[in-house]
Amino acid sequence: MRVQAIVSTIATRKLAPGPTAVATVLIAAIAGLRIAYLLSSCPLELAADEAHYWDWSRHLDWSYYSKGPLVAWMIRASCELFGDLSQRLVGSPLLAIRLPAIFCQAGALAGTYLLSLRVTRDPRVALFTMLVLFTIPAIAAGGTVMTIDAPYCCAWVWACVFAHAAIVEGRTRAWPALGVALAVGILAKYTMLVFIPSIMMFLVFSRAHRSQLARSGLWIAVGIGGLAALPILLWNARNGWVTFRHVGTQAGTTASQLRLLGPLRYVVEQAGLLMIFWFVAWAGAMWKHRPGRTTDAGRQLLWWTSAPMFAVFLAVTLRTPGQVNWPITAYVGGMILAVEWWLEHRRSYGPRYRRITTGGFAVTCVMGLLMSLLLHVPAAARPLILAVTGPGSAKNPMPIRRLDPTARLRGWRHLAAEVDAVRRELRQAGEPEPVIAASFWTIPGELAVYCEGHPETTCIGTPLAQRMSQYDLWRPNPVWDPEQFVGRTFIYVGDISPEVAAAFEHLEPTRMVEYREGGEGVAFWRVTVARGFRGFGPPDVWPGSPRY
Repeated sequence: MRVQAIVSTIATRKLAPGPTAVATVLIAAIAGLRIAYLLSSCPLELAADEAHYWDWSRHLDWSYYSKGPLVAWMIRASCELFGDLSQRLVGSPLLAIRLPAIFCQAGALAGTYLLSLRVTRDPRVALFTMLVLFTIPAIAAGGTVMTIDAPYCCAWVWACVFAHAAIVEGRTRAWPALGVALAVGILAKYTMLVFIPSIMMFLVFSRAHRSQLARSGLWIAVGIGGLAALPILLWNARNGWVTFRHVGTQAGTTASQLRLLGPLRYVVEQAGLLMIFWFVAWAGAMWKHRPGRTTDAGRQLLWWTSAPMFAVFLAVTLRTPGQVNWPITAYVGGMILAVEWWLEHRRSYGPRYRRITTGGFAVTCVMGLLMSLLLHVPAAARPLILAVTGPGSAKNPMPIRRLDPTARLRGWRHLAAEVDAVRRELRQAGEPEPVIAASFWTIPGELAVYCEGHPETTCIGTPLAQRMSQYDLWRPNPVWDPEQFVGRTFIYVGDISPEVAAAFEHLEPTRMVEYREGGEGVAFWRVTVARGFRGFGPPDVWPGSPRY
């Protein structure tokens, strides 16, 4: 059957069996496929963020340097339940660490289907939205990698569901549920707070629902959500408000100049994130349903939980480049409107336009699925990447890293094995267990996960003009408590700068650890045995003040 005929079938006819049954089967199948993928010699090792959060989970607390505590709590719970099984099946905690991401994405897809069904009252749009989300690589990847976006997006989706139930459908019991969703989201990611003014602005602009601002339901929800901020605030009060300093730095509050091209770059990146086709549809839907043009309360709600989030980070890019995933929740309700807009739009014009847009849809879906496949099976992408970059050379030994984002998720077992070999050499020489340290915060967590016995590791990047991290807050540590590490031997992963050389009595020759696949370089590290730790001295002699 031609693509156009398939799309027309979904867009114009009733689906059999029922769409809800189809959606349930799809969600279960996607989750099952992800678990099977992780069990079948998954080539993607833990990302730096995942390993870092796992390290957090070994030191449970009310909050952490850069994020709320939810991601650490979830990983700890999963490792308590499935850690031994994961170790037996895949040889590391990887399966246990990533299972929460799979469950969160399943919950987010279920919530998206339900929200779409309630707003559009069209099961075709609801099912179609689910299918579209699965074909966008950046969104689909959220079910494979356990970052804060997994629980955050799930909480945002269900906050939208409960807000619609409470405001549009008049179900007063949904207000406390909205508060719980807000609390969960805030514990996951601080940008969940944007949901509160977004809902309030929706109520301000909706005459039919404006009276809700003066009723108790909204404020009960906000109050319950606000409770989640208390542990974060108390933790920060005890730790010098480091999270606020860090988030402020990330948001560009310390930047001295405006980045006039920042918004343009941001729009281009977001268009790429949504495969261009769906960004155009999203923008069209945002324009169609802008305030004053749409009377339907459900669609107004989706607009106000989408456009403001996009606008917030558009403004932020005047100060900082940001990261492409920052406005990800703008596309929760936004994609429902985008899919509906496209399905309606293609029916409003002639056959030629319908063929063109259907072709664009088909190409986008195929490309999205292909990109997702290549991201999950990087060996298949290697010939394509090398065809563009050419093979490695003395000048450019690892061209793969330029185009393959998954290169940063490979080679960590290899590095850990080399570090373990050095640990064994030191033990055999009768030396005490060395301190394992690295120059940047992304490395210690990986070593803690993949080295034998999951040793405690640390980062000494702050005296090297790197930004601070959670490792600066765990005490004692070599940076802030040098007297407790004087004379110790370190296995240090990173470049040997003058500051590092001065901090030790003797450095052995650096070993170059290179990880290759198919003869091509993917990653390399410098590993040095550093003896006789002396410390880095007080902060006023470091190259630059500590950065947040």
